[in-house]
Amino acid sequence: MTIQLRPDQWQLKTDVYGAWNSGANTVLAVLPTGGGKSVVMSDIINDQNQLGAQQCVVAHRTELVSQMSLHVARRGIKHRIIAPKNVVAQIAALHREELGYNFVNPTANCSVAGIDTLNARAEELKGWAAQIDYWHGDEGHHFLLANKWGKGIGLFPRARGSLWTASPSRADGKGLGRHADGLADAMVLGPDQRTLINLGALCDYEIALPESDFYIDEDDVSASGDFTPKKMREASERSHIVGDVVTEYVRHAFGKRAICFATDVETAGKIAKRFNEFGIMAAAVSAETPAAVREDFIKRFKRGAITVLVNVDLFGEGFDVPACEVVIMARPTASLAVYLQQFGRALRTMAGKTHGLIIDHVSNWKRHGNPDKPHFWTLDRREKRAKRAPDPEAIPLITCRGCGRPYERCLPCCPRCGWMPPLPEGGGRSVEEIDGDLILLDRAKLAEMRAAIELPSPADVGSRTAFVAGGLAGAGAVNRQIERIQSQKRLDDAICQWAGIGRAKGRSDQELYRRFYLTVGVDVLSALAMPRADMDALAEKVESWINASLQ
Repeated sequence: MTIQLRPDQWQLKTDVYGAWNSGANTVLAVLPTGGGKSVVMSDIINDQNQLGAQQCVVAHRTELVSQMSLHVARRGIKHRIIAPKNVVAQIAALHREELGYNFVNPTANCSVAGIDTLNARAEELKGWAAQIDYWHGDEGHHFLLANKWGKGIGLFPRARGSLWTASPSRADGKGLGRHADGLADAMVLGPDQRTLINLGALCDYEIALPESDFYIDEDDVSASGDFTPKKMREASERSHIVGDVVTEYVRHAFGKRAICFATDVETAGKIAKRFNEFGIMAAAVSAETPAAVREDFIKRFKRGAITVLVNVDLFGEGFDVPACEVVIMARPTASLAVYLQQFGRALRTMAGKTHGLIIDHVSNWKRHGNPDKPHFWTLDRREKRAKRAPDPEAIPLITCRGCGRPYERCLPCCPRCGWMPPLPEGGGRSVEEIDGDLILLDRAKLAEMRAAIELPSPADVGSRTAFVAGGLAGAGAVNRQIERIQSQKRLDDAICQWAGIGRAKGRSDQELYRRFYLTVGVDVLSALAMPRADMDALAEKVESWINASLQ
């Protein structure tokens, strides 16, 4: 099968080779969920296979081993499977079903291994492992020196390695660099999610945030960096999440194929049962479900015989089904990586699919924000924080009462349906009531605020001060007033430049007024009437926004 890489995939592949050639033994490659990590990886595997290299792809869980085997098989590469016999048989059957040929060959140069089997058979496989030239790690954010993935990779003493992930950020804060807790010597980045959406490589998305009584304490986080299973299960039991999931699916996405992420096996079963009671074909799967049954459910979902798949921590990684149009979040996560993986399930492209829909019942979007916002990845270990601190510059969200979709509070109306929040009744609205939107203030209030920013001349200030306190004090007052006028001008210039950049992006003055107020806590006019030191500090902040937007 001939597979053509996109230009951005070619660049990522080139960067991996470049890092190897520059001396990195293990390279971490980052590409968003659905961006084609496995396609690029299998292209590198194909290159090395043609050169006769011994290679091993390492994955975990049956579904991921099967999927990686299928990617390798699509390149026409015969390969060995290191997994339980029943899994090998399932993969061989999958090859015949999808490709018409079984590419499993126990004597091939290339292998696909499950990490648990690799470790369990380490002594038996030692001679083979010593010959490996290249290893490739699927879901590379799992690979740490001191865990089972690091132990398995330790079997390949002379090999170069590649790791592939959508997010190199671990919830527990451990770093993936060799200098920290991991194995990587270098990191190469593909395009971000918004770039891939704009290229048409991923679908755009919409989000629904239904009202929900689901609540979990933000501090109920384990050493892994995510909410504890016990606390998540208890939160589900206290809430009406089972009924809400079905009701909101019917409201927003009836008839569309959906993946639902649930907190626990019992809740997943209840959700699937409720869907079926509504005549919507659904099935619940978890690690407790036999592998053959899970595979059957996935096949039925792909062909549309099952409309909703409810799962417990199975399909966040490696679930490649473009037919999935909807992701239902009924499982909270404090992990950015888990959030991005779950979100990405709905963004794979398919003919006729205009967008993916996310129905978030558990405030994941409020925790992590838009998945396509800029992320600054690092191989370093993250500093531990006592509590999860909110982003001080994040714009809060408001839920539209018209369509139920969330949007940034700085927008004067819902961008999807046009609904506008009702204005405070009567005159004399305060700046706080209208989120700093100066257009909504009455003339008297605006005149009062404009008068406050009219600074008297240094000469006037000096003469008044000298009259009361003497000439020396008057001279000092002149200098201080000159400095204050300069600070005000600096801030005014910065705000004007920032607003100009915003207007160039299509933002209205109303949105800009609100965005400024919601970010810094003061409206534009009041900012220009602040003490000099405060104006200088705010000018620095606004200038940093400008610099960031121009990079």
